[in-house]
Amino acid sequence: MPRQPDPDLQERILNAAQRLWKRGAEKTLTMRAVARAASTNTPAVYRRFRNREDILRALLRRIQQEVGDALRPCRSPEEVCERYLEYALSHPHEYELFYTHAYQLSPAGRTGRGVPLRDHRPAMALVEAKLAERLGGSPAEHTPLAMALWAVAHGTAMILISRAIPEEYEAELRSVFTTTVETLINSTSGLSVQK
Repeated sequence: MPRQPDPDLQERILNAAQRLWKRGAEKTLTMRAVARAASTNTPAVYRRFRNREDILRALLRRIQQEVGDALRPCRSPEEVCERYLEYALSHPHEYELFYTHAYQLSPAGRTGRGVPLRDHRPAMALVEAKLAERLGGSPAEHTPLAMALWAVAHGTAMILISRAIPEEYEAELRSVFTTTVETLINSTSGLSVQK
C-alpha cells in the first residue's frame, strides 16, 4: 500500500526549524537537524524546501505575518512602535531572523536597488500609513520619519535584548524610547519629504 502524504509535515518542519533557530540560530539550522526535529527524514524536508535558505525564507514569512498581526490593530504610530518593541523583546530569536535576513531573503532584496524600503519591511508600510493618517499626505511622504522611528525601535530592542545596559536602567530606557517616539512624531519638520 502506498504511503499517504502527511498534510501537517510542512508545518511540523517549520515548527522544528523555528525551535532550532531559537536554540542556536544559524549554526543549528541544517536540513538534517530539521528533519530529525520534525520526526521525518531529510529527503522529505528536501521535497518541501529546496535548501536551508528556503526554510529561512518560510520562517521569515511566518515571522513577518506574526509581526503584521501584532501591529495591524494599532490605532496610532506610537502604538505601532510600542508593539514592535514588545514583539522584539518577547521573541528575541525570531526578531534576530526578522532584522538580519529580511532584506537578504526577500525577493525584492535579491533584485537590487530601487525597491521601496516598505517592500522589504512590511511593518514600515504600516508605520507610514499611520503617520499619513495622523499628519496628512501620502504614506510615501513619511518614509524618512518611519525610518527614524524604526531606527529608535530597533536600537532600543537591541540594547535590551543584548543586555547592553544594567538592568536597573531598562525601565528608564523604555521611558526614553516612548518619549523619543512621541517627540519625533510631534516634531516632524525636516523628516518628511517635501511635497
